[in-house]
Amino acid sequence: MATLDLRPLSLGELLDRTFTLYRGHFLLFVGISAIPRVFVLLIQLVQTMVSPARGIFQAPNPNLADQFPGFSMTGIAYAALFFFAVIIVSVLASMLSQGATVIAVSELYLGRTTTLGGAFRGVWGKLGIIFGVAVLSGLAVFAGCILLIIPGIYIALRLAVGVQVAVLEDIGPGSALSRSFTLTKENAGRVFLIFVLYAFLLYGAIALLGVPFIVGTVLTKNNPDTVRMFTMLTQVGSFIAEVLAIPFVTIAMSLFYYDMRVRKEGFDLQMMMMNPVAGGAPAANGLPSPLG
Repeated sequence: MATLDLRPLSLGELLDRTFTLYRGHFLLFVGISAIPRVFVLLIQLVQTMVSPARGIFQAPNPNLADQFPGFSMTGIAYAALFFFAVIIVSVLASMLSQGATVIAVSELYLGRTTTLGGAFRGVWGKLGIIFGVAVLSGLAVFAGCILLIIPGIYIALRLAVGVQVAVLEDIGPGSALSRSFTLTKENAGRVFLIFVLYAFLLYGAIALLGVPFIVGTVLTKNNPDTVRMFTMLTQVGSFIAEVLAIPFVTIAMSLFYYDMRVRKEGFDLQMMMMNPVAGGAPAANGLPSPLG
């Protein structure tokens, strides 16, 4: 891929480059999104297959009128086990796919080449930093939501490139979030519009690929085997929707990160000075950082 010209972008140009980059390297980005998340899907499918048909409830005694269903201890144990398994694997999958996508976007955007394995290898040693960014930003957003919902949303928008900063500049979680807050100053509205478009893409895909099977589950609710089948199909449909939609927002925010550095830090000039013959593409891995 030829190096894209580094210059300030309008929101429309940024989204156009996002779709162009995604479409041009579709298998790469879908692979990065799908491989970690397939383990989440497998856990969900196993849960659907082995969990008791009635979940945490057990059937009432048919000989007693108006008796409410009781709790099934087996069902509760299954639910708790799979709940924590899904949470843990989902967090790890999200960190892997997001970090690897950021690395892949950076390599491609700056005119280099990358592979699926290379992207995952590049992010493996940064999982701790990404987790720290997620925890600190989550706490900051939660604190903002305690006050009012709007401050929480605003904080989330200002911290939206924290992972990009942490991965590409290799700095700690606190410094990465501080950098994100600086880079996104006066640009929270653009971030908001990117996330609105992402939400439409994600939930539109889920509605298309998952809702029909949910309807089938409701229509066949008296047949446990059919309900189980439709539930599994719903999970597969939602998995496909997420795999297809999630790369969009990470690609867009990675390009937004570079756009903010071009606008505020002269990143395009730094690239030209590093390698003027190659049109600004850095000759070696790593990015110039204003942090030294």
